[in-house]
Amino acid sequence: MSDFDRNYAAPGTSPFGRAATRDAAAVDAGLRAYMLKIYNYMTIGLAITGFAALGVYMWAVTGDPTLAAKSATGASIAMKSGQYLTPFGYTMFVSPVKWLFILAPLVMVFAISFGINRLRPATAQMLFWAFSALMGISLSSIFLVYTHTSIVRVFFITAATFGALSLYGYTTRRDLSGMGSFLMMGLFGIIIASLVNLFLASTMLQFIVSVVGVLVFAGLTAWDTQRLKNEYIYEYSGAGGDVAERAAISGALSLYLNFINLFTLLLQLLGQKE
Repeated sequence: MSDFDRNYAAPGTSPFGRAATRDAAAVDAGLRAYMLKIYNYMTIGLAITGFAALGVYMWAVTGDPTLAAKSATGASIAMKSGQYLTPFGYTMFVSPVKWLFILAPLVMVFAISFGINRLRPATAQMLFWAFSALMGISLSSIFLVYTHTSIVRVFFITAATFGALSLYGYTTRRDLSGMGSFLMMGLFGIIIASLVNLFLASTMLQFIVSVVGVLVFAGLTAWDTQRLKNEYIYEYSGAGGDVAERAAISGALSLYLNFINLFTLLLQLLGQKE
C-alpha cells in the first residue's frame, strides 16, 4: 500500500531481492500502524468534542423557568418556547465570556502546531485532548441553532464524505502535492471572507463561503492524507518513537480540523434551523 515500486524487490531479480521485500513489507506494516494511530487519535478527539458540546448544552438549558437566568427586568431568559438559558448558559452563550471559548481553540491550535516538536509526546497528547474539549465547548451553541436530528444527519454525511476522501488520498497514485498551495490560498480566502461577513452579515456571502469551504476542506482531507502517508514513508519510517508519536499527533490534529470544518460548513448548508 506504500508508494514504493516493489518490482525491484521480486525474489530472483537481484541478490538483494529478499531483503528488499522484507524492508518494503516492514514499511507497509509500519505505515498501516502509523495511519491507524492517527485515525484513532482523531476519533478520540472527535468523541471528546462531541461529549463536551453536548454536556455544555445540557447544562446550559432548562425547561424549568425557575432555574433560568433572569434578565434585568426579572424575566426568565428564553431561547425558544419551553426552553430557557440557565445562569451557566447565559455565561457561555450571551455574556462576554463566550468570546473566550470562541477564540481559545484558535490560540491553542497555533500553540500546538508551532510547538509540537518541542513537546514530549504525552504532553502533546494531553494538549490535543484539551483542544478537542475546548472545540466542543465552542461548538455547543449549534444545539441552540439547529435541530438535533439535522445535526446527527449532517455528522454522518460528514463522516461518510471524510472517509471517502481520506481513502482516496491514501490509495490514489496521483500526486496531490500540487493542490497544496491552491488549497491554502482558498483557505485564507475563506478566513478573510468570513471575517468580512461578521460585519456585513450577508446571507449570500455566507452561502458562497460555505460552498467554497466545503470544496476546500474536501480537497485538504485528501491532500493531508496523502501528505501524512508520504511523510511517514520518506521521513518517519526509520525515526525514533517520540518523533513518530509527535508526527502522529500532529497528523491527527490536521485531519481533525478538516473534519470539524467540513462538518460545520455542511451544517450551514444542510442543517435545519430550530
